[in-house]
Amino acid sequence: MTEDVSVAEVEGWAAGLEEVVWRIGPRFVRPEPRAQAGAYLRGLLSDVERKNGWTLAERAGDRSPDATQRLLNHADWDAGAVRDDLREYVVEYLADGDAVLVIDETGFLKKGTKSAGVARQYSGTAGRIENSQIGVFLVYAARAGRTFIDRELYLPKAWTEDRARCAEAGIGPGVEFATKPELARQMLMRALDAEVPAGWVAGDEVYGQNAALRLALEERAMAYVLAVPVNQHVIAATDGRPADARVDALSAAVPEADWQSLSAGVGAKGPRIYDWVRIPIRPLSEPGRYWLLLRRRLSDGELAHYLCFCPAETSLADLVGVAGRRWAIEESFETGKGQVGLDQYQVRRYDAWYRHITLACWAHAFLTVTRAATSGEKGGPRTCAAS
Repeated sequence: MTEDVSVAEVEGWAAGLEEVVWRIGPRFVRPEPRAQAGAYLRGLLSDVERKNGWTLAERAGDRSPDATQRLLNHADWDAGAVRDDLREYVVEYLADGDAVLVIDETGFLKKGTKSAGVARQYSGTAGRIENSQIGVFLVYAARAGRTFIDRELYLPKAWTEDRARCAEAGIGPGVEFATKPELARQMLMRALDAEVPAGWVAGDEVYGQNAALRLALEERAMAYVLAVPVNQHVIAATDGRPADARVDALSAAVPEADWQSLSAGVGAKGPRIYDWVRIPIRPLSEPGRYWLLLRRRLSDGELAHYLCFCPAETSLADLVGVAGRRWAIEESFETGKGQVGLDQYQVRRYDAWYRHITLACWAHAFLTVTRAATSGEKGGPRTCAAS
């Protein structure tokens, strides 16, 4: 403990963690897995370097990882219900009507062929094709902090078309193939159905180029800033008439005087300054609601393109701010893997993956809420009497 941390603060953190354990406690039918879940959370939040079954068992004083494995593989509890508790906790402490719901995926490098969803596939974590699992995540990026509120495991078609292999990994017959954008849409609709306060959705090209995802958000009147590849087609007013155009053709025709230098937020090295411009698209739709947002890097002129749906009064600076907040999920992946063992699991079953990931997301949310309270951004966790 440093001299800057008071005893009262440490006691407050301990009380906050007990609140987390208290919140999820009713999801466990028996007292043993309930207690083990608390021990697992404390282990994920500890300073143990590698947070796997053996190290967490040793920290908890167990002779073997058997109790941890029972919690993740065999105990009677619903990870989906615990996820719902997580979402409610995050909203209670970080609620922000202008928050951004950020969608993205991350890779978990794995050996062998038995882990649910594992395959030779591109992993952004490794930057190449590797034997890995891919998880799609939803982050709540509020002014007071950013943390995970949902997660889904991507199953390649090679898995869902082999039901025997699925059964061996605990993947039920009702689990069908879904693309990453489809998984993202499921999570976003869950958040909107739960009335999570947020003003925007952001995501990279994998999600922005999916028309079904964009339409689903528009039908819910949910504003978005979604990156798209250079070959994305849009309808723009060309020579006074609506016409189909590639986004890179539109960006190439922007006059130099139209670009504006704006900050997309503060990064590790200070404000992230780029050149920006927006072009109205879909001229037959409501005026001012659909835009092509363009970003140009100052160092080498590299361009990025975003499709935007927003209220008519939205400014260019507003869109730039949302585009910049997409990086909240990259930061969450970094802290999730570095601090709470998001990627340090040793399970193969489908349901066990969800159980570990959900508890790791809880640990990350606790750190985020505690940090927000310490910095004065939001009120911290309250002490709850044991039930």
